Amino acid sequence: MFDIAFSEMLIIAVIALLVIGPEKLPKVAKTVGHLLGKAQRYVSDVKSEINREMEIDELRKLQAEMQTAARKVEGDVQTTLRDTESDLNKSVKSIEDDIAELESSKLAAETTKSSTTQSPVKAADPAPEHAVGPAPKVEAK
Repeated sequence: MFDIAFSEMLIIAVIALLVIGPEKLPKVAKTVGHLLGKAQRYVSDVKSEINREMEIDELRKLQAEMQTAARKVEGDVQTTLRDTESDLNKSVKSIEDDIAELESSKLAAETTKSSTTQSPVKAADPAPEHAVGPAPKVEAK
């Protein structure tokens, strides 16, 4: 935490012994130790909080990137879907036009054929049922 050499710590200990005295020095050292422990825990908590905030910030950036990518993919899918729908509608219209053209040419051909040929001959009426009887028997010789 602090960059203090052994010689500097020894000088601080000698000065503390002279100022505080040998009777109170252990009590003061214990209090200083507790305070340093609390300070280290506080610094550790601050570091972990900063790291947590940095991770949250990174996750938010990642989330924003993912949302942007998802919107782009959705837009691409919508565009592809619209293009495909347009192509299908064009194909359906083309097929409908071809069918209409075939029907009109078929109708024109039938009209031309019926006008050039004579009207069909009426079929003869079948014989009445009572006139038809069993066939005569033929004897074999």
